[in-house]
Amino acid sequence: MKNQFHPLLEGAYEFHVHSAPSIFNRKQTDWELIEDAKLAKMGGLVLKSHETSTAERAFLLKEKEPALNVFGGIVLNQHVGGLNPYAVETSLKMGGKVVWFPTLSAGQHQQYFKKKKTKLFNGNPLLSESTVSIEEEGRLIEEVEIIFRLIREHDAVLATGHLSLKEQHAIVSAAIEAGVEKIVIQHADMGISKIPLEDQLFFASQGCIIEKCYLACSSDFNDLTVEEMAKTIEVIGHESCILVTDYGQPHHEAPVYALNSFVEKLLEHGVKEEEIVKMLQGNPKTLLGVD
Repeated sequence: MKNQFHPLLEGAYEFHVHSAPSIFNRKQTDWELIEDAKLAKMGGLVLKSHETSTAERAFLLKEKEPALNVFGGIVLNQHVGGLNPYAVETSLKMGGKVVWFPTLSAGQHQQYFKKKKTKLFNGNPLLSESTVSIEEEGRLIEEVEIIFRLIREHDAVLATGHLSLKEQHAIVSAAIEAGVEKIVIQHADMGISKIPLEDQLFFASQGCIIEKCYLACSSDFNDLTVEEMAKTIEVIGHESCILVTDYGQPHHEAPVYALNSFVEKLLEHGVKEEEIVKMLQGNPKTLLGVD
């Protein structure tokens, strides 16, 4: 294992990372994760859990390590009652910064993993057996509008989760109309809910930030190479992208080391240092309201 991190990780933010406790096996606990982040002199992390709010964990981690900005949020899966405004409000009032729309409970996610054999989400625990729908009779349900209002009022970030392309267009359009200013299109290149490049460009033109996710290049997905991802960044513009790993799975390298590998490979394929700084520091800090 490497004992030295690339200098570009200093001050960097990892906006999409998984750690334990979780109902899924994870590579590291929260404590182990932040020890690596400290070694790399990172600026901060956003903890994501498919099954529970991470706002409380982030609060305690930041109390322990005040120099590291640790943030949490909530994913709107069945585990928290789906599109549950009460759970959203609670997470945001406890310091949560991100509201992710359904992942495991998205119909798109479940259809994708029915067809794919992978080490992710198979076996025990099983996938959620019922889906969380954002629409009823072709219209967004009332709870979605309430959640938009809560996100806006708390200056939080809306992330699109594992929704289908059609659903993501519906959510983004309605959220912008409702005054939500911070929207992240999650792992846009990943097969779970792959966003065509023309749609990524459209979302960027609407002010959304596009996640460029290392996991999409991993053995779990093999959706594209880092070289191909670098080309998409060039087309979209680094001003509209963030770099994330989405790591934490036990069969991969630890997340901070994965981020280090991601940065090194992007540099090899022509992404400039100042562009990486923008995607790892400037854009995440703007989303999170960090100076």
